[in-house]
Parts: sequence; C-alpha cells; structure tokens
Amino acid sequence: MQLRSDAIKKGLARAPHRSLLAADGLTDEELDRPLVAVVSAQNEVIPGHIHLDKIAEAVKAGVRMAGGTPLQVNTIGVCDGIAMNHAGMRYSLTSREVIADSVECAVQGHQFDAMVLIPSCDKIVPGMLIAAARLDIPTVLVSGGPMLAGRGRNGEQTDLNSLFDAVGQVTAGTMTEEECRWLEGTACPTCGSCSGMFTANSICCLAEALGIALPGNGTVPAVYSERIRLAKRAGMKVMELVEKNLTARQIISPAAIHNGMVLDMAFGGSTNTMLHLTAIAQAAGCPVTMEDWDRASAETPNIVRIAPAGPLHIQDLNDVGGVSAIIGELGRTGHLDLSALTCHGTMAEWVESCPPVDGEVVRSVDNAYSPDGGLKVVRGNLAPDCGVVKKSAVAPEMWQHSGPARVFDSEEEACKAIFGGAIKAGDVVVIRYEGPAGGPGMREMLTPTSAICGMGLASSVALITDGRFSGASKGPCIGHVSPEAAAGGPIALVEEGDTISIDIQAGLLELDVPEDVLAARRAAWQPPAPKYTTGVLSRYAKLVTSADKGAYLS
Repeated sequence: MQLRSDAIKKGLARAPHRSLLAADGLTDEELDRPLVAVVSAQNEVIPGHIHLDKIAEAVKAGVRMAGGTPLQVNTIGVCDGIAMNHAGMRYSLTSREVIADSVECAVQGHQFDAMVLIPSCDKIVPGMLIAAARLDIPTVLVSGGPMLAGRGRNGEQTDLNSLFDAVGQVTAGTMTEEECRWLEGTACPTCGSCSGMFTANSICCLAEALGIALPGNGTVPAVYSERIRLAKRAGMKVMELVEKNLTARQIISPAAIHNGMVLDMAFGGSTNTMLHLTAIAQAAGCPVTMEDWDRASAETPNIVRIAPAGPLHIQDLNDVGGVSAIIGELGRTGHLDLSALTCHGTMAEWVESCPPVDGEVVRSVDNAYSPDGGLKVVRGNLAPDCGVVKKSAVAPEMWQHSGPARVFDSEEEACKAIFGGAIKAGDVVVIRYEGPAGGPGMREMLTPTSAICGMGLASSVALITDGRFSGASKGPCIGHVSPEAAAGGPIALVEEGDTISIDIQAGLLELDVPEDVLAARRAAWQPPAPKYTTGVLSRYAKLVTSADKGAYLS
C-alpha cells in the first residue's frame, strides 16, 4: 500500500530522514507501518486536558494493536473559564486558528498517514476539526471526556456556572461568602470538560454526529475506565480508516454538517457551536449560512435540556445512552441524513443500533420541549446579518422584551455597572466593540450574564452583544450580533436610553429609532483605533471574518 509517509522514509534519498527517525528509537519494522500522528493538547492548566497523557497512551496502544506506529505531537489550549472576564479571553477564540494551523504544520511537515485528535475543551476541539478538514487524511477524534457534576449541600448538582452565579448572589446579598467558598471546592470535582452542555461538551457531542468520533465521545465521563477503552478503540479505528482510505472530508460532508446542526438544535447546545460548526463546514468545503441554521432550528424539535437549560448534566445523558439515544430518535423520525458516513459505518447503521429514548433525559419527538430548536437566529435593524440566542435557556416570559438600552463599549464597563447596582429591571444591556475584529477575539460574556442571573434580574433584563457567550450562559442573552460595532454595524449607533425590542420566538431584534436619526448617527460615526498593533491579536483583527461567517480567518 502506498503511504503518505513514504515521502519521509522510502528510497536512498531518504537515508538522512530515516537516520533522524532512528534517533527517535524507531525500528525498521515500525517504519514499515503507517505513521499515525497522535495529536494531544495535554497541559497542566486546563482541567479538561490535564489527564490527556493517559488518553494519548491508550490511543497509542490501540494504534499499535492494529498495526500502526503512533507518534505524539502536541498543541496549545486556553481554558475559557480561567480566561473569563479579563484580557486573556481575547486569546480564546484566537487560539482556535492557532491550533488548526499548528496541527496542519506538524502533520504536513512530517507527512503522517493518519491522525487521532485528542482535545477536550472549547476552542481546541473545533481547532482540531478545522485542521482535519484541511488535511483530509484518515482521522478519528477522541476527547478527554466531561467532568462529573458537583453536589450542593442540599444534594443538587452543581458546576462551574454555579460559581459565576454565586458571585452575583453574594453581591446581591442572597449568598454568604462562606457558601461561595464552599462551592469553589466542590463544583468542579474531577478532571474533564465542565459538566453541563457547555461549549466543550456541545462540540464533543457534535463530533459524534459529524461521524469523526466514536459513539460515547461526548458523554462518557473523563474518570470512567470506559474513556480509556474508548481511546484504545479510537486508535484501532483510525487504522481501519487507513486500510479503507476513508479520509476526513469523506466523513465531514454536507450530510454530516446537516446532521451536526440537527443534533445541535435537538439538545440546545452552546451558541458557540454555531460559530464553530460554520467554520468547520467552511474548512471542509461545504459552507453553511445563517439561513441554513434558521432551517435547522425551524425543523428540529428540542428534546434535551441539560444545564444550563435544565438541572441535569452530561453524566445523566450518558446514563441513558448518550448521544446515541438522541441520534436514534432523530434518525427514526426522519430528521437526519442517513446516507452520511461515519468512522464506524453509515448513519443508517448507527441509527439502527441506537437505544430508545428514556423519556425524561431524552424526550421523544412527540413529547418535545419545543417543536423548534434550542438555538435561535434573530435579525432586525439592530442585527441585519444575525444574532443568536440559546432559546431553550430563556424563560418564556422573556421571549418578548422591550426596554431602554444601557450602552457599554466593553465588558469591563458593563460588569462595573451590573455589580454596582446600576442595572434595573426592564433594561437592555448592550455590550459592543467586543466582536471578532473589534474585541479583538470576540470575548465570552459569562461574567455579566451570570451576574445578571445571580442578582435576580434574569427574568427582567436582556443582554445584547457583538461578542459571544459561554455555553454556560442562560437567560435572554443575544450574541454574535453582526455586523459588529467595529465594522460600523448598527449596534455601534445605539445610544443610552434608546428603546430596543426583542421577540425571540419571531426571531426579531429591533432598535426603535427612526431611520433618519440612525442615518445621521451613521454619518458621524468614526471607526475606533486598533486596540492591538503588534502580535497575534493584531494579525487576527485584520484577517478575521464576521461572526455570521464563523469568525474564520480569510
């Protein structure tokens, strides 16, 4: 069999290359086998990644068992929770592109025959999937798995978002600092990606629907022995793909992207998945638009509500069959493209083997929470291209809201006002110049959204931004507003006290200001000076596309 890696190991001219590989300790027998890149994002900062060395060893064992030679390479990661609400968050979404580039460089530079991707958290998973689409070689992804939920003093499940909410509760006087301190030590009890249907777990589940990961990837907890067995099977599976010459773009196809969008709507994942899946589709040569997301939302019932949309966590979904339970219900009711290929067979074959829904964690389509999806695209004169909201995590009484704009040109300004008690019931908080280019880096807004919730304002205050939200955010929070303020979008023209009207069910976001007044404001508007003139953020701001395009680099 002709191998890509023959370019670095076959023929007289490759004697120097073989000498270097021998210096790695590789034998002639190992060099005769396919070379598999085991791409790990292990580090000692991110709890979802601290244990990936064990996952990598299991993957390597699987590759060897199936006749391949595994070689580990590494990439970076940024923990969104630790980066939240300071300058570090500007580097989070930016890191997605750095990760994609670094994987592409390492794999192309050494001409690997295949790769197994080992991420866990928010930007690392899509960054690796973008690289997989670019490289188009046999690929399997296996994440480190989700964290177990914590337990509150009254037996309720807790998670990282419990802490962000607690900060608002302490500020409001409804929780003591001692209670908050107790949560600090209990809400994140194990390694793994944070335990709700937050961004990391959303995209790890979507990797299953895309077909690039084995069933269980998104839900088997990090601390279960099944996670190690899954990693070994991933190593064996990639060798099967090498034999079949089944590459990433044959799997991440238009049909697979459709199935990913449908699953996203069914479980109401993080709004960040709309950025990431759009960017992955672009890299795979099958781009999607906000209109495609609109259709997926309109046609897909919401049948799962995991935290922050409900009290349950990923381990509860795993207990009733994981993503397979959702896929089975969606496939049997005609919502999926059953022709899609996965790394373990066709979608039709997978659906046939899926368990029935339990009716509580995963509802049937006939008993859905909502006939449409958990995520919603909104538009209007304030967001001509798009805004997005996690509808399933918004109380129905806030699906419609109208109120005065409270305008802030940065997240820090908004947080100061919220924690200072300046935001009142009925207000619409506008945080702008936080978009992909204007941020730069499109920071997540978990601190202000959680502060609003923790201070008891989630049923009376809305938040709108050209930035984005953590997957843990809940409440009437509309992000990804496009065009962004830095590009002269209408959000840049909002003034303090303007009335903003929201109708989530109808998909409307309107600034109630006469057009001639907006025209005068537009004529007077000046673009802001760049916040960064050197380094990665400067380059990112110059090259990044808008949120409705997936914020990929042009």
